[in-house]
Amino acid sequence: MLRKTILVLAVATTLVACSKESKEPAKAGAGTAQAAANKDAKAPVKLLISPEDLLTVQSNSVASGPVITGSVQPERKADLRAEVSAVVLQVLKENGDVVKRGDVLVKLDETAIRDSLNSAEAAARASKQALDQAERQVERMKTLRTSGMTSAAAMDDAEVRRNNALSDLAAARTRAVQARQQLQRTLVRAPFDGVVSERKVSAGDTASIGKELLKVIDPTSMRFEGRVSADRIAMVKPGQAVNFRINGYPGQEFRGVVKRVDPAANEVTRQVEVLVGFAPGAAQPRVSGLYGEGRIEAETAAALMLPEGSLVKAGDSAFAWRLKDRTLNKVGIKLGPRDPRSGQYEVLSGLAAGDIVMRSVSSTFTDGQKVEMAASAKVASANAGQPAAQGK
Repeated sequence: MLRKTILVLAVATTLVACSKESKEPAKAGAGTAQAAANKDAKAPVKLLISPEDLLTVQSNSVASGPVITGSVQPERKADLRAEVSAVVLQVLKENGDVVKRGDVLVKLDETAIRDSLNSAEAAARASKQALDQAERQVERMKTLRTSGMTSAAAMDDAEVRRNNALSDLAAARTRAVQARQQLQRTLVRAPFDGVVSERKVSAGDTASIGKELLKVIDPTSMRFEGRVSADRIAMVKPGQAVNFRINGYPGQEFRGVVKRVDPAANEVTRQVEVLVGFAPGAAQPRVSGLYGEGRIEAETAAALMLPEGSLVKAGDSAFAWRLKDRTLNKVGIKLGPRDPRSGQYEVLSGLAAGDIVMRSVSSTFTDGQKVEMAASAKVASANAGQPAAQGK
């Protein structure tokens, strides 16, 4: 009985030992596979890029100077006003119509003025006849005076009547000329080639002397009338370049040149007006009165510049992704002011001229990530796809 019990215990012990031995290799194999998987997950994925994805850091010219704000105004503009009191008969041009010099824009009623002209011309003719009669009388008196048949007083009276007739004729002719001028002023004409910018009257309105009728501007004579803060006006001089943007022309930059700096500041705003003409050959807006803002290039210096797409800004710090030895590195940089002309930021430290950075950043980039150029990969795949050369 004792022998049977010992035999059973021995068999059970052997079975337990075999079971442990069979489980331990399985656990070891599972642990090795898990470690390999973790290692593969931690290994960075190689980044495939093309030459177009890279940007070489270069030193560019950066201009700085005072800010200028103002509006675009035409140099040639005219406020056409009524020079005679009359009723408006017809307005021949509307806002936006192109006009040529001498074109009739507004017609005023000429009835009363034409009547005055006819009266003045009739008076001039009557004065001319009276003068002719007085001249003949003077000649007769001279003949009679020579023969002693008239007195000196009668001769003097004849000469006085002639002089009065001459004065009356001159006055009548002046009134006729004035009436003729007034008649011409009933036709309001364009003073130069341009565009009607504002119509003030309509047919049937009463136009008194000085009433504004139309505004005409020359769209080819636009200029930027800006203002600069008085504390920075010492930097502004005629001939300096100006870059500015205009509301209504998004994404377009205009170039100009300082033409004149006013010698006096505004008493209220303490700003100085600066007249800027558009640079020769530069684009010009065709609409006046638009607001503009820009910067006068008073100083120019060399600096490293990067576009905003190549930067990652986090609070007060910034960094870029630099490529060196086919490895991507995260480099902290210090930024300077933004150039409003190009939209790029000045790099004060962290990069040097000639460094290669990623043109556009991505959240998938990792520090130390290996990089492969797509161009070489394409060449390799193309060569692999070509059939092998056959021997002759």
